[in-house]
Amino acid sequence: MPLNLENLSVLVVEDTLPMRKIIHAVLMTLGVGKIYNAENGEEGYRNFLRHNQDIIITDWHMPNVNGLDLIQMIRRNANSPNRLVPIIMMTGYSAFPRVSQARDYGVTEFLVKPFSAEDLAKRLAHVINKPRDFIESPYYFGPCRRRKDGSDYRGLEKRRSRP
Repeated sequence: MPLNLENLSVLVVEDTLPMRKIIHAVLMTLGVGKIYNAENGEEGYRNFLRHNQDIIITDWHMPNVNGLDLIQMIRRNANSPNRLVPIIMMTGYSAFPRVSQARDYGVTEFLVKPFSAEDLAKRLAHVINKPRDFIESPYYFGPCRRRKDGSDYRGLEKRRSRP
């Protein structure tokens, strides 16, 4: 059953106008109700403060405030309207160290450019249908980075359940 996205608001933070238009067009085709746009992380954060969108899609490499900086502002600032908002990092950087770095900053999902409409739809469906628990520690705040259940792990560093 296809998702009904008409009540969803999405913020697209992308510095390249043609890419921003493509993402916007795909979101419209998918039926997203409200789409907001920003050219960089600074403008994106101001927009997020004003409208508190349901999902953020951000590029990595942008002038002034990049995507990683934007994620940090959303996840760590006390005045952030929703530190738990799903954030999809959309970038041409696909090497594992980059994916790992984005994950460590608190990105929810990662999407490599070039992408298809189906790829974007899958990421949206994933953040809507399978929200991840959030972790807060002195060094990290964001979605749990573990993708596997791991309930069968018996090693020395197994996490203990809280009482």
